[in-house]
Amino acid sequence: QVQLVESGGGLVQGGGSLRLSCAASGRFFRIDAMGWFRQAPGKEREFVATISWSGGSTTYADSVKGRFTISSDNAKNTVYLQMNRLKPEDTAVYYCNADVRDLGLRRIVSWGQGTQVTVSS
Repeated sequence: QVQLVESGGGLVQGGGSLRLSCAASGRFFRIDAMGWFRQAPGKEREFVATISWSGGSTTYADSVKGRFTISSDNAKNTVYLQMNRLKPEDTAVYYCNADVRDLGLRRIVSWGQGTQVTVSS
């Protein structure tokens, strides 16, 4: 019912920047929030950032606070992650997440397939 497609990943040098995008499509009543998670090889998936669709309040993991900025374009059902001053430890597959209500107002959490971010030293 909800499809999420990430884009913008790639290879960047330490200290550089990347901007990730994630667009939601399908049949749903509304988006409540969208966010980003990441998973590095051999590590568990971890929370990165989230943004509320109503009001735009944001939350960040301590590891990215001050370097990453999450934003949204509600009219396009799209969330962005601006990543600045990237570090090699930011290397991971980044997954988009959406917290939505379907047409029956059931809460559904959806995931994208991920986009690779590699930061070289």
